[in-house]
Amino acid sequence: MEPTPIRHVLAFALAVAACTQDADRSPATRQAAPAATPAPTVSSSSAPAVAASAVAPILAHGPVDPGGGVNPRLLRRFQPLAPVPANDADPVAQAKSDLGRQLFHEPRLSKSGRLSCNSCHNLRTYGVDNAPTSTGHANQLGSRNSPTVYNAGGAFAQFWDGRAPNVEEQAKGPILNGAEMGMPSAAAVVAVLKAIPGYVEGFKRAFPDDGDPVTYDNLGRAIGAFERKLVTPGRWDKFLEGDKQALTSAEVEGLKTFLNVGCMVCHTGRYLGASMFERLGVVEPWPNQKDKGRLEVTKADGDRMMFKVPTLRNVEKTAPYFHDGSAATLDVAVQMMARHQLGLELTPAEVSSIVTWLDALTGDLPVELIAKPELPR
Repeated sequence: MEPTPIRHVLAFALAVAACTQDADRSPATRQAAPAATPAPTVSSSSAPAVAASAVAPILAHGPVDPGGGVNPRLLRRFQPLAPVPANDADPVAQAKSDLGRQLFHEPRLSKSGRLSCNSCHNLRTYGVDNAPTSTGHANQLGSRNSPTVYNAGGAFAQFWDGRAPNVEEQAKGPILNGAEMGMPSAAAVVAVLKAIPGYVEGFKRAFPDDGDPVTYDNLGRAIGAFERKLVTPGRWDKFLEGDKQALTSAEVEGLKTFLNVGCMVCHTGRYLGASMFERLGVVEPWPNQKDKGRLEVTKADGDRMMFKVPTLRNVEKTAPYFHDGSAATLDVAVQMMARHQLGLELTPAEVSSIVTWLDALTGDLPVELIAKPELPR
């Protein structure tokens, strides 16, 4: 086994310093973490000395074991997807998710009558539209990349800036956004739904205890119930569950590189991300400084350039990357993350190795949920 390059150890130490205090906080308090102290970019030919106290914990864990496998202590930072609870025995839960599926595909929820949630979060293309930013109801472009809707139900917050706490609240945002679906008000949306007898009946089945079930909040609850079923288990989950043949040897080597470099400090857990905010440009400032991230939500200067760390599940299918859609390919995205977040200039072989593993994070789409359902009349 080759020793871990000192530049990777240094980058790992920098990543821990930048991320650990955010990862250990609750979502309510971690949002305004102080900026990490910038550090020089580290190349293969130059690596500053690292304090023993900083390196020791990292080397104690060790990136890989002597047998060539991945250290199980590091693998414990990840978890397989939890199965979606079956609701066949609960007719109300089934009615709610069925209604949410219809609403997800409903273009009458947009001002133009042309756009639905599925327009920007296409279920057939891994929950994205593969555009840098999405086109709104009046053919205007939005300001941020549309993240995947798959596995979104497990994220600790929604939107790139975390302004919605869950998918139920997130679902209500784009419908009223003037640059997206463009409906003038929640009341206008409810009026549309109440004018469609099939939806009135659908809301009654989904919310049988409500005297007036057709409400905007119930719309969000129904869409959220559907979106929580959009999970994509795959070979990565089988690997975590103990099937060491689920990944190829090249993919395992890519995982080791991913761990050695330090990417797992932020891209960790069940979703390999979606569990914390992080400052974009910890080491080297992000090229596009127009979007200030959570600063626009909290108005706290400590949240400048803070964004939600995205999931890496299905990442090979969800180009382009980042909140601004600035990386067209996964190779470029990996290089940019290493440079701006870790201060590393990865070799082409390292980039290729990481991308090989990232490709293995593509899961199986729930084909029974993808097709557009018949919409009420």
